Amino acid sequence: MNEHIYVGEINKLAVYRKSEPGIYLISEDKEEVLLPNAYVTNEMELGSFLDVFIYTDSEDRLVATTLDPYLYVNEFAYLEIVDTAAFGAFVDIGLPKDILVPKNKQRSIFHKGHKKVLKMILDEKTDRLIATEKYTLEQNIKDLSEKDEVEILVYSKTPLGYKVIVNDLYDGMIFHTEIFENIYFGDRKRAYIKKIRDDNKLDISLQEIGKKVKDDKVFEILKKNGGKLDFTYKSDAEDIKKVFGISKKAFKATLTKLLNEEKIVLESNCIRVK
Repeated sequence: MNEHIYVGEINKLAVYRKSEPGIYLISEDKEEVLLPNAYVTNEMELGSFLDVFIYTDSEDRLVATTLDPYLYVNEFAYLEIVDTAAFGAFVDIGLPKDILVPKNKQRSIFHKGHKKVLKMILDEKTDRLIATEKYTLEQNIKDLSEKDEVEILVYSKTPLGYKVIVNDLYDGMIFHTEIFENIYFGDRKRAYIKKIRDDNKLDISLQEIGKKVKDDKVFEILKKNGGKLDFTYKSDAEDIKKVFGISKKAFKATLTKLLNEEKIVLESNCIRVK
């Protein structure tokens, strides 16, 4: 059970009393919050505990919900702009109430129907949840090492590759030479730290570091396509990436292994299952 009620987070609270608009939940310090009838079920008995998300309603009162939003406070997500006004824009976070991106928290032009990678924060002046496009990422990398598995959010593209936010904290880059699958803005993926650079930025790989490509992946794709595909050692790297999701170097090494195991036959313009 939470000692205090925290806005923008999941709170474990006790069912304290019932009322006409819903049930009131309470924290250890005796602060109460309403869970509206829309989320109340018969199983919610007095004294039982509930995990709820806390935000504020249109009148700035604390309110609880059993719905799970797209992100919590101090996290990032790819959010849809549902409305715009002179003072800012509103984005959908998966709750009945959209949240505001104030004009002074915007870096670019906001258009209804578009999506942007934003961070949800608690406004220090109003204690409301808002979203911001103006954020800074942590500069001192802690508790991470090369080869560690991390979670990334793709947010920008450069001539070198895709910029990503790592674990909702750090700045990272996936270089084009490390990408063997389709990725898009807003994608959340598991990835791996290839290098921690001197400037405290991270080089990221979508493939586990040091893990060799499984031969059966190429072989299974070949079988699923009738046992024959128009690929050879000389095939284009981009075509290989699109079909097999691996680099040309890994593909050539796999072909050699499969040929040595006599699982495939290499012809002048194709490979086929033996």
